[in-house]
This record gives sequence, structure tokens and C-alpha cells, in this order.
Amino acid sequence: MGVGVVDSAVAGLGGCPYAKGASGNVATEDVVYMLEGLGIETGVDLAKLVDAGRFITGTIGKDAIQSKVAKAIINKSQAKTH
Repeated sequence: MGVGVVDSAVAGLGGCPYAKGASGNVATEDVVYMLEGLGIETGVDLAKLVDAGRFITGTIGKDAIQSKVAKAIINKSQAKTH
């Protein structure tokens, strides 16, 4: 018994076109960070996941990444380069 599957979307993209005002899906980056923080090994490389989110949002022209974890990682990496 327990949770076997968690549904999420990279960068929080997506949502339901039928749910008026729906902001999107739960960001996979946030879920992975939470699970790893709880000691649950996911096997997901969070840095690569954040890179994938940046790539796809840039490719489709979406400015805002919905993941709070991804935003923090991106800001931290940008601060190191400046």
C-alpha cells in the first residue's frame, strides 16, 4: 500500500483547457526536490531536469517557469556567473 505514481509536468507546463483559470500542473522539479528531501530516491538528475525545463519553455516561448525549485537553482547559477 502507498503511492506508486506521482503525476507532474516539467516546468509545471500544461493544465486542463476545460478548467477555467487553471494555472498548470505540479512541476516535476518541485516533486523531485520534495521526494529527495524526504529521503526517497527518485533516480532523477534534478540539474538535468531544470535544464530540460529551461529548454522547453524557451522553445515554446513561455517566459515563466512554474517550478519554485527550478527558479531557485537558475537564480543561484546565474549569481555564480556574475
